[in-house]
Amino acid sequence: MLLLFVWVSFHLVSRFSTAQAMTSWDVAALRFAGAFFTVLPIVLWRGPPRIAPGRALAVLVFAGFGFPLGAFAGYQLAPAAHGATVMAAGLPVGTALLGSAFGLARIGGRRALSLCVVVAGSVLLAVATGGAWEGAWKGDLLFLGAVLSWSVYTVMVQRWRLPALDTMLAVGLAAAPVYLPVWWFVLPSTIEQAPAAAVLFQTIFQGAFAAILAGLLYTKAVTLIGPGPTTMIGAVVPALSALAAWPLLGEALPPLGLLAVLLVSAGMVLGVAGPAGRVDPLEPRT
Repeated sequence: MLLLFVWVSFHLVSRFSTAQAMTSWDVAALRFAGAFFTVLPIVLWRGPPRIAPGRALAVLVFAGFGFPLGAFAGYQLAPAAHGATVMAAGLPVGTALLGSAFGLARIGGRRALSLCVVVAGSVLLAVATGGAWEGAWKGDLLFLGAVLSWSVYTVMVQRWRLPALDTMLAVGLAAAPVYLPVWWFVLPSTIEQAPAAAVLFQTIFQGAFAAILAGLLYTKAVTLIGPGPTTMIGAVVPALSALAAWPLLGEALPPLGLLAVLLVSAGMVLGVAGPAGRVDPLEPRT
């Protein structure tokens, strides 16, 4: 439940940052700075993360940079319901296809059907709301790139059996020193126009909760129950995000858009629950 709450909040808070006079590069900088100061006391107490340098670099590229940079850029162009739907729907699809391609699992009939329903719902959402937010399709492509990066990370966790705490410590410790100098000297920024309270809130939420806590819970879940059930945890994320974005952000979806969001959630639930409530995980290869 905690992971689900953070996921929904991530979509709403990230979209809200566009109204707080911040560029996507600024929000990323706050995320990395917040994550760094979150993990630093743990590293000083526990020691450096115990993860091979090559694997730490791969995780940094895909989970540390690829996912948040794509997501934050997407929210400059598309509403919260789009981000929640594309990313929540794309995660099980991308993970299943990558896992099958690398021989880590096979896609059963029920899972294949659920993925088709998810894709159909995502396409319907794009069609239903294409005229409401001009240029939203560009944001959707950025969301797709973000979630594909996270899918690659998910397969890495499964394939390498990455330890959750050490992995998040490595990302939190390395991302800020790499990104912040580039952001400060090269990337466009309007952070000086943002209220101090907004800067502090984004730093704490994006860094401590969205980056470290959610990443820790997600990575642990993948190692314990596998990528299939874990990626499907977010089955209600699109619906909850769309409903919350209506009063909180003023982003009302048309009836067909709401139907599309519900279709995505139904497809994800179909992928989780088998007959009589039995969990239908991504079936491992034998």
